[in-house]
This record gives sequence, C-alpha cells and structure tokens, in this order.
Amino acid sequence: MKKRKRFPSSPERPVPTPAPPLPGTRTLPAPAPRLRPPGCGTCVDLARLLPRFPPPRFFLPAFAMATPSGLIRALHRGTLGQNRRVDRIFSGIQPTGTPHLGNYLGAIQNWVNLQEKCSSVLYSIMDMHSLTMPKEPAVLRQNILDTTAAILACGIDPKKCFLFRQSLVPEHAELAWILGCLTNVPRLLRLPQWKMKRASQNREGTVGLLTYPVLQAADILLYKSTRVPVGEDQVLHLELAQDIAQQFNKKYGEFFPVPKAILSTTKKIKSLRDPAVKMSKSDPQKLATVNIADSPDEIVLKFRKAVTDFTSEVTYDPTARPGVSNLVSIHAAVTGLSIKEVLHQATGLDTAHYKMVVAESVIQKFAPIRNEIKKLQEDKSHLIKVLEDGAEKAKELAAPIYQEIRRLVGFQ
Repeated sequence: MKKRKRFPSSPERPVPTPAPPLPGTRTLPAPAPRLRPPGCGTCVDLARLLPRFPPPRFFLPAFAMATPSGLIRALHRGTLGQNRRVDRIFSGIQPTGTPHLGNYLGAIQNWVNLQEKCSSVLYSIMDMHSLTMPKEPAVLRQNILDTTAAILACGIDPKKCFLFRQSLVPEHAELAWILGCLTNVPRLLRLPQWKMKRASQNREGTVGLLTYPVLQAADILLYKSTRVPVGEDQVLHLELAQDIAQQFNKKYGEFFPVPKAILSTTKKIKSLRDPAVKMSKSDPQKLATVNIADSPDEIVLKFRKAVTDFTSEVTYDPTARPGVSNLVSIHAAVTGLSIKEVLHQATGLDTAHYKMVVAESVIQKFAPIRNEIKKLQEDKSHLIKVLEDGAEKAKELAAPIYQEIRRLVGFQ
C-alpha cells in the first residue's frame, strides 16, 4: 500500500478503515483529502487552539415542550431565554357600569393606544375590587356586562389583548394572601384612599377596603407585568406594589420585575359641579358626571350647568379658575388639540357659549361609541364569552408563574 505524502507541519494520523457498504446500496466517492499547504515547519493549526463552544440553543421550560404550541406560549410569557423578559402591560377597571368621561380620557383611551404598541397586554374587569363598597349581586352582574360593552365599543380588541374578569382567575386572590403576609399594616393605614373611603363608611372600614392595595399588587405581579398605566391617584398604590415585589425578591430570590408606571398625559378630569374633586360615578350630584353613553340632550344639560366663575373670558388657570380650566382640559382631550390651540379657538367666546362648544365636541366624540354600546348590550352571550375566553388565556399565562411562586414559598 502506497504511503500518503506528509508535510513537515502535519503529524501523521491513523486513517480509519471505512465500513463495507451494505448490499444493494450505492456508495459515493470519498472526498479528496484536505491537505494543508506546506509551511515552514513551525506553523500551528489555529483552529485547534481556539476554544470550542456548543451551538446556541433556546432554553425552554418543561411546559413549553409539552405541546406543539408550547414554543409560542413560551415566547409570549417571556420565558424564552434565561434572562430575557417580555415588556408586559397590566391594567384594570372596576365594573361600575358605563364608564364616565374621566374614565375614558384618563384610562380607556390610553388602553386602546397601548394595545397597538405592545405585544403582551392584559386588561381586567376588577369585580373583586368592587366588593370593597356594598353592591347588590344583580347590579354587579349587570355592571360587569355594561363595562365590558363600553370598553369594547371604545376600541379594546380581544385579539390584541387579554380582556378578562378578575374573579375568573383565582390565582389573583391566592397570590394576594401570600403578598399580604409580606406587607405591614401601618403602611396600608397611611394610604389616603383608606382614609377617604373609610370616612364614607362611617369610619367602619372593612378588611377588604384596607387590603385591596395588596390585591392590586397581586393583579400586577401575577403576570410579571413590567408597566402599569395609572392615574395620579393610584401612584402610591403602584409604589406599594413595587415595594412588595422587592420584598419578595429579597426573601425568595430575584423573581418579580419591579413594575413601572405609565402616567396618563391627560389632565385629571374634574367634577362639573365641583372642580375641586375629580369626576366620579359615585358623585351624588347627577349633573356632575358625564357618562359616555349619555344622550346629546343630557350632555348639553350637564355642560350648561357646569360651575365656572364670574369672568366671561376663556382662559386656562387651574388654580385661580378651576371650573373654566376643567372645560378647557376636556375640550383639548376630546379633540386631540393642545391647550394653546383650544384657547385660540375660544378667542372672543364667553364662558356660556364656550360650554356649548365643549358639549358639542363631547357629543361628536361619543356618538359612534354610544351606538356601539347599545348593539353590544343586546348580545350578553357575546360579552360573557369574551370575558371567559380572556380568562382562559390569562390563567394559562398565570399558571406557571404561580406554580413557581408556590415552590419558592414552600407550598410544594
């Protein structure tokens, strides 16, 4: 057998004997040996000296490998990769029936924009939170459906977000208990919402009223949410959620992302009858709050009766002229114009005529929404199905996170 030619820089290696071909199979010609060009005798094979790394691969948890759709769910949950996290948005609204003007401009309008910008968004009808104030069961059931119809009519799309009812995902309440055991009572007693709402209950506030901020923290952290749209009055509650997340991480290891606030750019909408307080569904004065399903005549009446002052000129000064400034804020928000542009349009108008300009802008904004609400309210089965389908998706998202929490705290 003829020996292979060797070059000075290549030590001789044994050539393995190929296995004989199987009967009836075709064999391909062996590739020509790859020989290095002759060198000076001192060259080295650089490839042999470089460290060898295994090819990159995705780290999928066991649940992601269980079904063909596991990979998609892992991507959505943010579990693809060891240190990567999905930017996830969570927010909720209490079912008080049809939302009012302040709800729409301060929250729902922003929700619609966020569902277009973020791939992982959850919006919840917070029926458990609604029990902090007395509710008749039949009224609560109807309010849940009316609130769902309203936010769908405003543009919330269940195909672009998870829209669900809070009480259909029991992990919210279970996690709230765990987090409540990490929260001290004095911190809750200092929250201004507790003091105000307790006063409305003859200073006999319930345990639920005291601890609902912990449930809010559970709502957010159950999905490892990273951002939360909030109004100014909820900033302290989000800070509590941030502190609870950090306390949990300190005790059990890094687990929860610390959620950050998305503050609304819309000025807080005030009561039309008392511009010192925000617009609210619970306001005893019927003319104080504009609901998005109000008829044109109702809207005109409420703005005509809106409290202003004795100066007829339209200006913007929330401190000195809160009533007129509230009208300017509403006008700017529903038209999408700046305060400066709104004031320019109001040049030469007195406040009486300006009230009608604002009323007409609100009527035009809510006319298509009001019509869509009526259509949706006639199909209760559709509304129920939307909430149930959303809850199934939310539970699928929450289950592996909550199971890991159970393991961390020692339940399993």
